[in-house]
Amino acid sequence: MASAEKQPMVVGIDESEQSSYALEWTLDHFFVPCSANPPFKLILVHAKPSPSSAVGFAGPGAAEVLPFVEADLKKTAARVVEKAKELCSSKSVHDVMVEVVEGDARNVLCEAVEKHHASILVVGSHGYGAIKRAVLGSVSDYCSHHAHCTVMIVKKPKIKH
Repeated sequence: MASAEKQPMVVGIDESEQSSYALEWTLDHFFVPCSANPPFKLILVHAKPSPSSAVGFAGPGAAEVLPFVEADLKKTAARVVEKAKELCSSKSVHDVMVEVVEGDARNVLCEAVEKHHASILVVGSHGYGAIKRAVLGSVSDYCSHHAHCTVMIVKKPKIKH
């Protein structure tokens, strides 16, 4: 059974504190305890917005702005990936696949589940209330309904004083 292929686990990553917490929690609970032979193949996926969606307008001046927006989005993606790799490395988790895919996070994560035949998708929760969720749309909420696998939503506990 040791030679059996491991089930893929996709973890959605972005620049948020919630995303970092979800990755760290996942590493601590699924990879660190069995570091010699983790039960899953770890795949980190970052959805990079398209420059046009980040700018949010078209018309005069938009074409001149897009290259700068694209450069900034690439820098942000590189920072997100580097931070996630550093966290994995600090937990002695080295067998990690990382993907940066342009598009809406909801679609990117659900497509990554399909592409890798993931058995689990892990996403962080921003803990939005019902109104913000209805207006903004929640990536975790969308994925929990549309991803064809188990979806684990990791929410950072609030610290009580």
